[in-house]
Amino acid sequence: MARPDLNLLVTLDVLLQEGNVTRAAERLRLSPSAMSRALARLRETTGDPLLVRAGRGLVRTPHALELVERVSQLVQDAEALLSPADTVDLGALSRTFTLRTSDGFVESFGPDLISSVLEQAPGVRLRFLQKTNTDAASLRDGTVDLEIGVAGENIREIHSEPVFRDRFVGVVRMGHPLTHTTITPKRYASGGHIRVSRRGLERGLVDQALTLAGLEREIVVVVGGFAAALALARASDLIATVPERQTRNLRNELWTFPLPIPTPEVTVSMLWHPRLDVDPAHRWLRTCVRRLSGETDETVELPGSGLA
Repeated sequence: MARPDLNLLVTLDVLLQEGNVTRAAERLRLSPSAMSRALARLRETTGDPLLVRAGRGLVRTPHALELVERVSQLVQDAEALLSPADTVDLGALSRTFTLRTSDGFVESFGPDLISSVLEQAPGVRLRFLQKTNTDAASLRDGTVDLEIGVAGENIREIHSEPVFRDRFVGVVRMGHPLTHTTITPKRYASGGHIRVSRRGLERGLVDQALTLAGLEREIVVVVGGFAAALALARASDLIATVPERQTRNLRNELWTFPLPIPTPEVTVSMLWHPRLDVDPAHRWLRTCVRRLSGETDETVELPGSGLA
């Protein structure tokens, strides 16, 4: 059986609404003759005259009257289906978003993000996963909807957008010897240090900056996250060096100081797969993250940091 021409649905809808070939042709910007040919095709397809002569006008057949509401709804549904997906009913949205982030992001920005999301979209749930590597496979396979972190060099088709910049600060327990003296590069380097590295590496940006100053620090312990580093610093004389903004809620009751050596800032970005780029719900989520974690004046300026 030959498939019916679905383009005829729009023509049928207008013809049944107008009940007049000329007016229907004007609405669809067709010539009256082209509309007459379309009506002939519709009659052949449906097996019904649809519109018949009554005096100087046309009237709908019983079958045409039955079709009026159904065809109109079909056309509206089709138009909605093929329209750009640029809006979302947040009140009716029921969806779980998986975000892969560092532990510091969850502690610093998680509470405000959750509050904002639930206020606007009560049916949305957030699922946070620990960021253990820079591999983009979870974004590609849909396991993760949005990632927050430093964008790797090999992300190919993955979309990214910078959200905020962060800088390193030193952190020690209250009463630590460094809290009673001027912190020079030499004094900073001479202490025992906690290094944060998901891959267990013992050298990073801070070590490179120390090398340029002719210094080297002693790495006593390597941990995989900021929370662990700060917990150890709180209970010992070790020095933790962590990003300032991402640990703002983790450094309570600890002493924070600007690094005495210049180190580069870190750009933290949102990353997502292109298939979610125009999804209205995902765009809304990105807006929430951007608004709550983007650049603000909340970062406390630490004088003399010497940071780039």
